[in-house]
Amino acid sequence: MADSIIRGDWQLTHQGIALDGPLGTGYLLDGQHRLNAALKAGVPVWIYVFEGLPRTAFPVLDTGKRRSGVDTLSSTGERYLPVLYSTIRHVLLFKNMPDSSWSGNAARIANGRILAAYDGDSDMYREAVKMGREISRHVFASQTGVAVGYFVTTEAAPAVKADSWIEGLTSGANLEIGDPRLALSKVPHVKRRGAKRRYTMREQVAIYIKAWNAWVQEGKVENLRFKKTENMPMPVEEKFVQ
Repeated sequence: MADSIIRGDWQLTHQGIALDGPLGTGYLLDGQHRLNAALKAGVPVWIYVFEGLPRTAFPVLDTGKRRSGVDTLSSTGERYLPVLYSTIRHVLLFKNMPDSSWSGNAARIANGRILAAYDGDSDMYREAVKMGREISRHVFASQTGVAVGYFVTTEAAPAVKADSWIEGLTSGANLEIGDPRLALSKVPHVKRRGAKRRYTMREQVAIYIKAWNAWVQEGKVENLRFKKTENMPMPVEEKFVQ
């Protein structure tokens, strides 16, 4: 495309650039390749600019190829987009099909729903990704697994101060046998000895919730497990401050 511009073959067409706000202030929703080509060529070109498009239109804009979920969220300006996308997707799966498999065609979620969920609770998703990246270094679960667990438990019990929960998981200091935080940190990274298959995302979230529920209810637990035949545990909705 840049070579075409340099040769003077560029033509003004209906394909331009789209922004979700006024020119100079909005996020770019479409036209990245055309703009990059003009920059590379170093030649100004005529191009239509469409301002004020809703950000929810981004997933369906014509790009010549299917947009990935990460592409869909690129308009948000967030960091760690793969983890953010995976977190939102699995939170929606938790809410809509907790006791079904989270893989396969039945678990597909349209990019528009992903973006709408982000727009509806962006601060909480951002915080969940941050916690997922921090806590996952100390437990068996992946960044997404922790982020989803953190999101759904915090959403269910917003009055519970999670500082000591997080500190216990990340430092492990002064935790006694039976403390759910210690039990969660001791869950092995591999599902069973000699196996190479790691816990599924649904299993990771379930075990995280089990540990959280026990901690909020001041219970004791030494071993955390989740069987395939079990239903997904629901986060307790305690309203006191831990």
